[in-house]
Amino acid sequence: MELSRETLRYLDIFLFTALPYLSITVFLVVSIMRYRQETFTYSSLSSQFLENKQHFWGLVPFHYGLLVVLTGHVLAFLIPRSILAWNGKPIRLYILEVAALVCGLLTLVGFLAAIYRRLNSNLVRKVTTVPDWILFWILLFQIVTGVYIAIFVNWGSSWFAAAVSPYLWSLVKLNPNTAFIIEMPWIVKLHMISAFLLIGFFPFTRLVHVLVVPNQYLWRRVQVVRWYGFQRAPKGQ
Repeated sequence: MELSRETLRYLDIFLFTALPYLSITVFLVVSIMRYRQETFTYSSLSSQFLENKQHFWGLVPFHYGLLVVLTGHVLAFLIPRSILAWNGKPIRLYILEVAALVCGLLTLVGFLAAIYRRLNSNLVRKVTTVPDWILFWILLFQIVTGVYIAIFVNWGSSWFAAAVSPYLWSLVKLNPNTAFIIEMPWIVKLHMISAFLLIGFFPFTRLVHVLVVPNQYLWRRVQVVRWYGFQRAPKGQ
């Protein structure tokens, strides 16, 4: 059954006007409350000690790919005119689009490896909570739709800077204007809705550790860690 235009209009108003503010409110309130009441949980709760080999091959490409992709989104939001000026020459546009796609695929491969590790390792699976799994599936949807958009909705860096960035700035200015994105393809809308849901769910997950990044690691002295375990006796003894 198809929805009427009036219903779709109200749905767009809720999803792209109310949902962003609701997500940000939940993010701020719950993050502060969790930090004040459950400070110890502000950690990534790393499972690296339980299994490290697959952890490395999954998390390294995921983090590097995601860092570049997020940086691209932030730059397109902060300096949209500069991005559009850069894209003025086709060769530079192609370079930017290909680089974004490669980093998106790198993120996807790394994240799939991380999920496989969670499923494949009994020890890691036992310490994976329900919120963790919810987070993983939201992130997977976000990454897959992002890669799909990069492949099938061409020149994303340009239309993001021209349409999505003004919409996001309208939210920042507390004067939301959905006219910029109302005609966007459905996959782009789903990608944005998923991002808002991820922001709202963020403070309930282990992702909160990025809010308290231990910057002192950048300048503290190197620490030597020794492992005292059982050693096999030399042969012949």
